[in-house]
Amino acid sequence: MKRGGFLALVAFFISFFPLVACAEGTLFGVVHDEHGQPVDNARITFRIGGKEYAGVGRAGAAYNTSQNGSFYIKLPSDAPAGGGIAIAAAKSGFQPQSIKLDAPPPPDGAPLFAGTFVLKHSAGPAFYLATTILIFVYALIVFDWVHRTLAALLGAVMMLLVSYTMGTFNPDYFILSFEDAVHAVDFNVVFLLLGMMIIVGIMRETGVFEWLAYQSFRISKGSVFRLAAILMVVTAIASAFLDNVTTMLLMTPVTIDIALVLGISPVALLMPEIMASNIGGTATLIGDPPNIMIGSYAGLTFNDFLIDLTPPIAVMTVLLVFMMQRVYRHEYLAAKVADFAALEQRLKKECAIRDSRLLLMSLAVLAVVIILFFVHGALHMEPSIAALGGAAFLLLAANENVVKYLEKDVEWSTLVFFIMLFIIIGGCERAGLIQFVADRVLSVAGGSALTALMLVLVVSAVTSAIIDNIPYTATMLPVVAYLTGNLPELHGSPILWWALALGACLGGNATIVGASANVVTTGLSEKAGHPVSFVYFLKIGLPVTVMTIAVSALWLLILRG
Repeated sequence: MKRGGFLALVAFFISFFPLVACAEGTLFGVVHDEHGQPVDNARITFRIGGKEYAGVGRAGAAYNTSQNGSFYIKLPSDAPAGGGIAIAAAKSGFQPQSIKLDAPPPPDGAPLFAGTFVLKHSAGPAFYLATTILIFVYALIVFDWVHRTLAALLGAVMMLLVSYTMGTFNPDYFILSFEDAVHAVDFNVVFLLLGMMIIVGIMRETGVFEWLAYQSFRISKGSVFRLAAILMVVTAIASAFLDNVTTMLLMTPVTIDIALVLGISPVALLMPEIMASNIGGTATLIGDPPNIMIGSYAGLTFNDFLIDLTPPIAVMTVLLVFMMQRVYRHEYLAAKVADFAALEQRLKKECAIRDSRLLLMSLAVLAVVIILFFVHGALHMEPSIAALGGAAFLLLAANENVVKYLEKDVEWSTLVFFIMLFIIIGGCERAGLIQFVADRVLSVAGGSALTALMLVLVVSAVTSAIIDNIPYTATMLPVVAYLTGNLPELHGSPILWWALALGACLGGNATIVGASANVVTTGLSEKAGHPVSFVYFLKIGLPVTVMTIAVSALWLLILRG
């Protein structure tokens, strides 16, 4: 049910059951914005017979709306018997509205419904401050002036400091409260990432990922073309169940070793792996951080992603294999495998499983976690619970190494980055910036669901090629939610969320800064003496991105019917 409908239902029940819902001698009403979303912490004032009263609310609280936008006012006992009641609702970032009730104050025991207040967003000081802070954070991240975690931390702190300094003296400068900040953080995303980081970190200790790389080489039987294809498929599948950064961290060192032994540049194998990683990570809820954020915000399940996104991703992976075989044909033909058997024996020894017992336990736990991912929608359970449960059991099995795993394998900077980013976007939403963007997108779309669909897909792909797709996705979540709720053709359909997921994840293949996996892998390659320039990455990645976005557009049209 939409929030606007919920508010109307609340008012309906209150009006039919006044003695239960309202205290004796009370005014009650509902405040929402022009799109039916509840407005909390709106200040309610009222006058009776021309006199303004400054009493207390229903439970001794001030006259502020609750989280669902409703308010209750206890009428003063000394209110004049005649005259009307004038009620006003106001909040920073909105145009105030007043309602005048011609009826006299109700007698004792008779509650009075004040009505529904509709506050329209306005661009006040809080709006411009939130916009400036968001642009500042984006600039820090895009130009890499400071680490992205520090950039997000600075932005979140600035919003809170402005709210509790300037906003204390002038409510027009108040962006969000500490309680609002806590409420804005999506802990399902944070805990899901935390749990999967621990599980993958423990599995890494077993040597299973190096073993997979060795098996890929063994199956190739000396054919570099076959080896490249196998590595791409393995990387894509692994990235669907692990995040793509972790996958590339595990695959890159072994790939570099294999390439050097074959006498070719590691870049000829690493670039296809990067492309495959970003493509494969798009297929599932847990494959890429933007998907985790989208799934949690929109209430989409693991199966929803798997059913609607796996088919186009499979097609893209096959096309990618053919594209990369053509692009790197000369490099692969120049490979030299003087003694395949000797090389196989060497890799077999270097890439052996180090801890069979821990590996079996890890695989069992991972299987249970993935099963819970499949059924979490039916269980009404957040996927983060499954991930944290698996992590807890594996930590229990490796009890003596708990601190090591938590310190070494959990990317705390990434988790802090997510938390601070959620706070920033929450502040922008409360200041009206997100609504402003959503209104402009809806205006450009002209009410056409097809235009909105292609617009979200293409803009997401282009933007994610320029900046990190995580902050972009966080910004777009409420925008897409608004578009889905205000375009009649999209009601009840997740298709616009798929456009955001496909654009944000696949657009990262275009440039070296488009996705975290790109930066991490090229950094490791440069450290090994094989740098990748921005122009070279663009030359390889842009055609792949165009291909994947074209397939995505066709698939979205098929889903739309």
